[in-house]
Amino acid sequence: SSAESVQAVNCVARTPKGWVGYNTDVIGFELSIIPFLENRFERALVLGTGGAAKAATYVLRKLGIHVLMVSRHPQADQIAYTDLATEGMKHFKLIIQCTPVGTSPNVDQKPSIPYDGIGPQHLLYDMVYNPSVTAFLHEGMKRGAQVMNGHQMLKIQADKSWEIWRSFEIERSQSQ
Repeated sequence: SSAESVQAVNCVARTPKGWVGYNTDVIGFELSIIPFLENRFERALVLGTGGAAKAATYVLRKLGIHVLMVSRHPQADQIAYTDLATEGMKHFKLIIQCTPVGTSPNVDQKPSIPYDGIGPQHLLYDMVYNPSVTAFLHEGMKRGAQVMNGHQMLKIQADKSWEIWRSFEIERSQSQ
């Protein structure tokens, strides 16, 4: 399952065999971003290392995109925000923001990256959806980057969660 692959669960269902965990971030992120990729990205920066970042990394790698995760406290195969340089941003034209930074009410906050290295060739994706245009996305827009928030991802996740819960409700009602 995607929850096992990602090592993160964000949806649980009570089944006849007990509680089962799922990860709806994977399908939500994948279905929301694929229309915007157009095979034009070889590398991506994933900001954050939590469950949503792991889901994004899983999807991007599955799609053949090299991923570099950025963390405040980097582990192996990750870098620190302070390691990012303006010149290096041209190599990572896809930037996925997977942290809660910029979420309402802290709408003036944004990840600490070299925004002056971002331009029209970039796609910035922020999993935050409230506000709809985060300070991170606003910085990209000022520089001509294509931007998208996490609203579509949230809708897809909600649909998938309902589908999971309904399937087990139906199964449970049929076994009674």
